[in-house]
Amino acid sequence: MVAFRPRNAIILALLLAPGSLRAQGEAACARDVLVAGSMQRQAIEQLEGGGEDEASLCRVWRRHVETMRRIAGVYGRCLSGPERTDRLSQVQTSEKEFAGLVRSRCRGM
Repeated sequence: MVAFRPRNAIILALLLAPGSLRAQGEAACARDVLVAGSMQRQAIEQLEGGGEDEASLCRVWRRHVETMRRIAGVYGRCLSGPERTDRLSQVQTSEKEFAGLVRSRCRGM
């Protein structure tokens, strides 16, 4: 008798229902893209709020850079075609811009 192991269940699922796994992946991506869009809006709002001083601005900028990197990962994984190109370009450009600000203005903070 073969012992049941989670790995066996994964292999069985891959063999028996590849379409359902693809559907689960598509559902996860749809959710992830919605969350990424929300994160992007929040990041922009935080930038608009700025900071009270240079140190708080640097914190906002660092958080923005990290958020843009996370969003880029989602867009790169879940989108395709022109939508992928456009959205990925937006967040990567923003990430690079603010990473440059952090490098030039936030040393030691």
